[in-house]
Amino acid sequence: MASVLLLTSTTSLALDPNNLFPKVKLVTSMGVIVVELDSIKAPLTVDNFLKLVVSGEYDNTIFHRIIEGFVVQGGGYDAKLEARKVGKNIVNESGNGLKNTMGTIAMAKESRPHSANRQFFFNLADNSSLDPGRKWGYAVFGEIVEGQEVLAAIAKVPTGYDEGIGWDDVPVEPVTIIKATLLPPSN
Repeated sequence: MASVLLLTSTTSLALDPNNLFPKVKLVTSMGVIVVELDSIKAPLTVDNFLKLVVSGEYDNTIFHRIIEGFVVQGGGYDAKLEARKVGKNIVNESGNGLKNTMGTIAMAKESRPHSANRQFFFNLADNSSLDPGRKWGYAVFGEIVEGQEVLAAIAKVPTGYDEGIGWDDVPVEPVTIIKATLLPPSN
């Protein structure tokens, strides 16, 4: 494991090898959510997420998919539902032992296993169907440590079908991630 952290830290700009559980503050239009990330079990995913946070890539994005009792997904689109810049896909770390339980944060992906890049979601329930088994799962890389009530409020916003992009479960009024910030390490 030390070699994984060493490799990750030498190729990374965001992951601090001395802060194995970094926290990120998401200021949303409905309140603040703080997540604690697990760089021991998901070093590649955490590093990718932190690079996007530090570079401001999540600022002024929206939660574009909200399914009460399932997930709140965001990080990939602005308020006009225009896609934000997509970086390189990352290796799927869904077999890391972390489960898609209520209050966790995980990477969204396409049907291909290693297609996650910037979109993430919060689990609103214990979603064991998203865990790995005979197929690749969705990589969990942290959990909410503050603001669970904010996520619960977001989960209840009205959604519908958006004709412009042809998607269901789109919030009628945008729920925005105003600013994402990497918090200083706690001692």
